Amino acid sequence: MNDIKVMIVDDSAIVRKVFAEELSKERGIEVVGTAPDPYVARDKIVKLKPDVVTLDIEMPRMDGITFLKKLMKYYPLPVIIVSSLTPKGGKLALEAIESGAVEVLSKPGAAYSVGDMKRQLADKIRAAASVRVSRQIDDSAVQGSTVEISSRALKETTNKVIAIGASTGGTEALKKVLCRFPPTIPGVVVVQHMPANFTTAFAARLNDLSAIEVKEAADGDAVLPGRALIAPGNFHMLLRRSGARYYVCVKTGPMVCHQRPAVDVLFKSTAQYAGANAVGVILTGMGSDGARGMVKMREAGARTIGQDEASCVVYGMPKEAVKMGAVEIVAPLDRIAQETINVL
Repeated sequence: MNDIKVMIVDDSAIVRKVFAEELSKERGIEVVGTAPDPYVARDKIVKLKPDVVTLDIEMPRMDGITFLKKLMKYYPLPVIIVSSLTPKGGKLALEAIESGAVEVLSKPGAAYSVGDMKRQLADKIRAAASVRVSRQIDDSAVQGSTVEISSRALKETTNKVIAIGASTGGTEALKKVLCRFPPTIPGVVVVQHMPANFTTAFAARLNDLSAIEVKEAADGDAVLPGRALIAPGNFHMLLRRSGARYYVCVKTGPMVCHQRPAVDVLFKSTAQYAGANAVGVILTGMGSDGARGMVKMREAGARTIGQDEASCVVYGMPKEAVKMGAVEIVAPLDRIAQETINVL
């Protein structure tokens, strides 16, 4: 296989130098060029034809979002946002995802320490290289109508919980799923791999678009019908139960499958505390996080659903879950909400 050709676009000379040096040490990755701003990047991209671009958001002459939108319109290719994700930056990063970026990484506070994230960045680059990127279209009106739950089914779902896990490509996949859930849906708990200061803006955006309440989870939050809780970036989220009441525990701890939050952590706790009252859904994403947890869920009697290969941005997590025999139903993304409701 040919090496993955990468271009680094960042206004910091130190960041460009460290990224180029560290990524060049990685097997199968070749840094073909760097650029201090989008204007230089534009010419180099046409000339060098990189497979993946890493892009900062806040840059001189032209901001990263504007450049990304132009890129997705005229020269679409996989883009990973690498930026300082302050709360303001989190909103910009979310806009970048909606504009076509495949992944977001949080840049360390000090420029000289960016080498510390080289493994994570290298893994994201390898995943991004396999992503099929097409020209951006406005899909704001293509969310689909909400799916109805019969009154009989509603009576039977009071103690149900829906647990969803996703990674690369998951922000847009989750939008398509959650926007189809009706206000009567049982409580939903979600782990999407994303950095701190991104999940607040992400949850707020989904809350604006959905018929259900969507919020970034806080420790002790109740899992209620018509509500979806998103695990905060850099924290694990676990399901717990007290009597008939479900709630979440949000805490730090070691990374699992190189992730925090980790889908496995959520799924294993859901298997333990919800058992056969749970539905597990695994969406697009790189790696194997969630597969072992979904095995536990199925062993506990939960119904399990995996996104199919054709509709995944990266067919990694669902593929591993299928290989382990954890997935009961395989469905395309536009059928996930309906299939979830069908098995309640």
